[in-house]
Amino acid sequence: MQDKLKQVGQLFLIGFKGSRPPDDFLNFIAEEQIGGVILFEDNCATHQQVTDNVDLIRSQYKRGTTPFIAVDQEGGRVCRLRQAPAEFRAAADYGESFDLEHFAEDYYRAAAFMESVGINLNLAPVADIRLHSANKCLEGRCFGDSAETVTPFVVKAVEVAKKSGLLSCLKHFPGLGAAVTDPHFDTPVVDYDELIWRQREMIPFAAGIEHGADMVMTTHLRMDAFGGEIVTGSKRIITSLLRQMLAFDGPVITDDLAMKGAAPLGNIGERAITAFKAGHDILLIGRDHDAAMRAYDFFCDAVSRGDVDRAQVRSSLSRVSGIKFKLDSSIVC
Repeated sequence: MQDKLKQVGQLFLIGFKGSRPPDDFLNFIAEEQIGGVILFEDNCATHQQVTDNVDLIRSQYKRGTTPFIAVDQEGGRVCRLRQAPAEFRAAADYGESFDLEHFAEDYYRAAAFMESVGINLNLAPVADIRLHSANKCLEGRCFGDSAETVTPFVVKAVEVAKKSGLLSCLKHFPGLGAAVTDPHFDTPVVDYDELIWRQREMIPFAAGIEHGADMVMTTHLRMDAFGGEIVTGSKRIITSLLRQMLAFDGPVITDDLAMKGAAPLGNIGERAITAFKAGHDILLIGRDHDAAMRAYDFFCDAVSRGDVDRAQVRSSLSRVSGIKFKLDSSIVC
């Protein structure tokens, strides 16, 4: 069991505030060999700063272990890396004119640059359909208001990332576009049922998975048609819709567990446990590394007590190892 505890850090993706990783953050990722780091805009003010921070983060890992270095580089207002060649237009701009060719060109330049500075995971594309004009969270971030418009762009984004040596991640499963509330601030609620989902939200995700998307990110969304469960804590939704119906066997990652939309699942440690038991393989905690440390300790204690299924830990570690094999690195399970 102690061997497994030494690997549990691989199930976490965490971030930090400021222009440089603080020393306690660096010590933590080094000691626990945390699965990866997510960078935000203040971590990436200049391209040189990105390179310096990535090099510093990578230096904390043992030889042969490559961390995920992740960003949200969606285009438009959600670009952690600014200025050319990394920055490109919002998804909605490309979708409005159905400019698939220019999107592919712009995204390829951005993806090639990200790979060149050591970023290996882009938490994109957004596979949501913009179904509600009051949804400010997704404003500009969706390629369109129909599956027919969104799907070709999702597929193209996955293909471009693959050609560029970048891991891709579809989000926000099972579909946030029909919601009004922003999960950063509260838990959104949707009323679509499985039949509607199959005919609408499912389509871009299914296409992205079919074309080789590496990861899928869920969202803190309450679904009335599924007993009012929050997706982040719903084994039923992740198992029946994602694993079985869409036959996705890659890593499933949470959205930031520090978001207020996940608050009904408990404190940060309880959120991590609940999300993992629901079927997530990677637990994301964004800019609050103190919260990430607490969640990690809580999770390790639960594993030690046997409150977390050991077979599930092995399975998730295997998925993480498998995807890291693409980055010329693996973890021993």
